[in-house]
This record gives sequence, structure tokens and C-alpha cells, in this order.
Amino acid sequence: MELIDAVFGRTHDLNGWQECARGALIFGYGLLLVRVAGRRVFGKWSALDIVVSIILGSSLSRALTGSAPLFGTMAACALVVFLHWLCAQAAARSPTLAKLFEGAALPLARDGRLLEEARLRHSVSPADLDEALRQAKVEHVADTKVIVLEPSGTISVQARG
Repeated sequence: MELIDAVFGRTHDLNGWQECARGALIFGYGLLLVRVAGRRVFGKWSALDIVVSIILGSSLSRALTGSAPLFGTMAACALVVFLHWLCAQAAARSPTLAKLFEGAALPLARDGRLLEEARLRHSVSPADLDEALRQAKVEHVADTKVIVLEPSGTISVQARG
């Protein structure tokens, strides 16, 4: 235990080397958590993914600076990743839970007609819409079959024809 305290320090009274040791440990640990959890963890950036990212980033940064206990924080982060994995598994098996955890796709245009009220309600700017059209190599909303605001926040465009 004394060796661990010497290398990683205790909360609040860390020297530069101990913060560096914590930084290296937390970097490796964070990478391990993401690899063990699988590609899905941050693959879609759904609401669930964003919440987990914020929690992990905040918790691990506190452990790095010594404002939170190192090993207790690492255990809590492992639990958060496990809970995320459970929710992702549940969402993969249940459309109802997927909608609850990740949200639903929201139409912004149908059959070449912009749903202006939906665009405004979901804070999609004309510039955002134009960018999505350019990425889909479509010039005008009139040339689309459907435009959808995805749960991840991206805008999908399906051209006519």
C-alpha cells in the first residue's frame, strides 16, 4: 500500500510525478474500458453515449487531479460502463427501450416538402440542412424523398429516385 501511495499519491496532496502516474494509469484504464465495452459505446453518440462520456470524463479527471479517490473512481467508472453496456443491450433487443434511451428519428422533410415546424422545433438551421443536402449530393429539398434528424443528431437525406 505504501508503494501505491508513493507512486499515485493520495487525494489533494499530489506532486507532479504522481499526477503523471495517475494520468498514464487513467489513460490506459479509459482505453481499456472503451475496448472492453465494445465499439458501440461511442459509436453512435446517442443521448446514452453522451451521458456516459460526460460522467466518465468528469470522474476520471477528478481522479487524475486528486480531488477524488483513484481506485474508487476507477471502480465507479467500470460500473458506469457496465450499466451503459446493459442499456445498450436492452435497446438492441427492445424498440421501446431503444426509443427511450436513444430517441427516435424525426422527419424534417417528406416527398420534397420541408416540414418547417419540425425544423424549427428541433433547432435545425438552414445552414445545417444545406450541409446535409450537400453531403448527400442533392441540390434542393424538392429533390428528396425524406430528410431525417437522426437520434445521434446527424441529418440523413434520401434522394428521390
